[in-house]
Amino acid sequence: MSERLGALVCRMILTRHLKQLLSVRLNTVIWSQEYFVTREDVRLYVYRKRATAPQAGEAAKPVLLLVHGSTVSGRNTYDLQVPGGKDYSVMDYFAERGYDCWTVDHEGYGRSSWSGRGNSDVRTGAKDLGAVVPFILQETGAQKINIFGSSSGALRACVYTEANPDTVARLGLSALVYTGAGAPTLEQRRKKLPEYSASPRRKVDLAFYEGMFNRDKPGSSEDSVPKAIAAAELPLVSEVPTGTYVDMCANLPLVKPENIPCPTLVIRGEYDGIAAEPDLLDFFTRLPTKDKQFVVLSGIAHNPMMGVVRNKFHHALETFLKAPI
Repeated sequence: MSERLGALVCRMILTRHLKQLLSVRLNTVIWSQEYFVTREDVRLYVYRKRATAPQAGEAAKPVLLLVHGSTVSGRNTYDLQVPGGKDYSVMDYFAERGYDCWTVDHEGYGRSSWSGRGNSDVRTGAKDLGAVVPFILQETGAQKINIFGSSSGALRACVYTEANPDTVARLGLSALVYTGAGAPTLEQRRKKLPEYSASPRRKVDLAFYEGMFNRDKPGSSEDSVPKAIAAAELPLVSEVPTGTYVDMCANLPLVKPENIPCPTLVIRGEYDGIAAEPDLLDFFTRLPTKDKQFVVLSGIAHNPMMGVVRNKFHHALETFLKAPI
């Protein structure tokens, strides 16, 4: 009887301890900070998250800079909060795992200003990164950063890395387009190229966001995702720049993979209508580094961070960032 009683008491103590740990985990507030960095006369909104506030004298955490695509701003791409959803925030996911996470709204997106000049194309976005990265290095004390970009954000990240290879430790890419060959989404988008070329901005609304997620494979994302994006984005903007659309329709290739020396990850979603697999394999084979990975994720369309099986994306990027080199 005493042994049974002892075992029961142990189970009760362990259960109570686990509940306490779970409560602490659920109530943990990840530290965040907002900044503005100036490039010429453009105020760029910069957002940072990490598990705890920085402390004087502590060692620098590994830095992860997340670069957004053509339509949704940085914070609302990588720190999206979906009611009832779990692990939609890439920043939260990696902050909890020890990374110092940053993102930026490029010129004309989200909380950043727009100069009224140009259309915030890929090379302008790379210039934005050229202004933001030195600020990040100064704030964190890091010598280099890890960069991840998706879609046109992948192009921005590549162009930046080509020009500033000494600041990039590892480069992660998803939904990348290299030459555009074999991309059905781009074939359809080129039909509106005259419209995009004639105006520096294009309209966005809930219907547009819903179309983004139903374009390649309906059901690969939850209906709540475009609604959450609309709730976060539309109070900030009703239009976004056309530059990256024009670039991907008319100006490819924008990147020379031979000029990217750092370890590189290329992710392709199974159903992605922009990132054609032969085009990406051509890009991948041209990368000079031998520390490179090519990953195809089943069940995922253009946006791997917001799909139903987004855990596959988390695993792929985390594994790459932790891989020995």
